[in-house]
Amino acid sequence: MSKAFVRESDDAAEEAVADAVALPAGFKNYVTPSGFQRMKTELLHLVDTERPDVVNTVSWAASNGDRSENGDYIYGKRRLREIDRRIRFLIKRMESAEVVDPSAHHGNDQIFFGATVAYVRENGEQNTVTIVGVDEIDPQQGKISWISPVARTLTRAREGDSVTLRTPSGMEELCIVSVSYPSPGEPLSSAERGVP
Repeated sequence: MSKAFVRESDDAAEEAVADAVALPAGFKNYVTPSGFQRMKTELLHLVDTERPDVVNTVSWAASNGDRSENGDYIYGKRRLREIDRRIRFLIKRMESAEVVDPSAHHGNDQIFFGATVAYVRENGEQNTVTIVGVDEIDPQQGKISWISPVARTLTRAREGDSVTLRTPSGMEELCIVSVSYPSPGEPLSSAERGVP
């Protein structure tokens, strides 16, 4: 099998992965200011730090001679493709991003993008979620996409309302306990800015 054929296969696989995370047709790419800042920070890190380091490694490895069995060269080229793919993805996402500041709804008890919502399920289990953009999803932190079934069910409801969530196992009633938004002008934490 020729190397050109292998590269084409790798590129096709990479494009398929990029397409898999695309927004559904007709949906906007809403993002919070902190989410946009994290994407920007990651992009700058990739362009200014990580990519130049990998380019230096690949250049050094290429100068060592036979590239066919040179692990540093092979891994470096693969990593360079991954970085370039991620850079292209971030640029596309940032260009299509519509930054929405949830603090505009501070003090409001109605649920919109950026709200942190505490609700109780039928079985008594209490959950707290924050409705964010598709690029900001973090289930461990309770951040769910605004296009997820739970977020779409909660949106426009108010504190104290009960809403019906359609699940694969049937309908489930959710009771909204509280709704909150960040304060206007509240500075971003280092985690929100994407700083380790």
